[in-house]
Amino acid sequence: MSARYVPVGWNASKLVYDAILLAVIGLYIGVFLWVAPRFQHVTLPLDDYSARMAAFGSCAFFLLTAILCIGPAARLDRRFLPLLYNRRHFGVLTCAVALTHANAALEWYFSYSPKDPFVALLSGNTSFAQAQGFPFEVFGIFALLVLVVLAATSHDFWLSFLTPRVWKALHMGLYAAYLAVVLHVALGALQTARNPLLAVVMTLCVLLVGTLHVAAGSRRAPPPALAATSPWIVAGPVASIAEGHGLVVPVPGGEPVAVFRHDGRLSAVSNLCAHQNGPLGEGRVIDGCITCPWHGFQYRLADGCAPPPYTEKLATFALKIEDGMILIDPSPNPPGTFVEPVAIP
Repeated sequence: MSARYVPVGWNASKLVYDAILLAVIGLYIGVFLWVAPRFQHVTLPLDDYSARMAAFGSCAFFLLTAILCIGPAARLDRRFLPLLYNRRHFGVLTCAVALTHANAALEWYFSYSPKDPFVALLSGNTSFAQAQGFPFEVFGIFALLVLVVLAATSHDFWLSFLTPRVWKALHMGLYAAYLAVVLHVALGALQTARNPLLAVVMTLCVLLVGTLHVAAGSRRAPPPALAATSPWIVAGPVASIAEGHGLVVPVPGGEPVAVFRHDGRLSAVSNLCAHQNGPLGEGRVIDGCITCPWHGFQYRLADGCAPPPYTEKLATFALKIEDGMILIDPSPNPPGTFVEPVAIP
């Protein structure tokens, strides 16, 4: 990884990122608590606890929507990459907002219950056989538990301990949490809402997340010209790779390969960053090293090794050029194997 990368520390970028997030959250909560009562029926004023629940609950939903939009948005436009670098901070703050929402609900609905608030929450409504009145609380509890687990394992220690593949699979649970939140709102707040604004906003958010993911997925689809000439794979024309940038090439039955162009030569490594399986092919060459677009981890082009004193290594691949086309040997070399870069004629 880059010698400039600090795995633990509050650098200026993180401080600015978190300060802006906190300011946005505080502004949203403040405006919501001031505006929301004006949309209520005059004979049914919104009480403080209900206002807090709605404010923090809706804020958590919007934050979760934004988190899921950052990834595909960054794939579609590199200007969103700064939002991606510290997205784990975004997730931890979202978890804190969701916990505040849950705490407000427990204090309001179960403070005077003779039972333990958590027991009362789980036993108060068991109408699982009907849609109207379905215990929507279970979806909120599930989503909250997922957010807590993801926040608790956001540190790089867990990434190293669990391995990048397992850690990434665990954090894909964010999508299950988002679906649970949508069901929590649809079977809860929407059932009693008199104003259609909530339904419209939630639908637009879900459509935004889905549309961005479809657009980003379509952009990553294999190019029509991709073909195999055993044992080599035709990746595409040399001209398709700009100087200092890469090309992601899907490999049948294997992990995608990233081909980079630097100083008139081509090199190929695994597309998966050793840090968090980030898409290296979407990064670029900085200071002579492949630089991951997610967190700045760096690798040498010829052997896939991180510059000293770091020890991360990537699998490398043999290349050749025929008639202006790039061909890849799909059999990976052991991580850290030196492969002479191919000169572009």
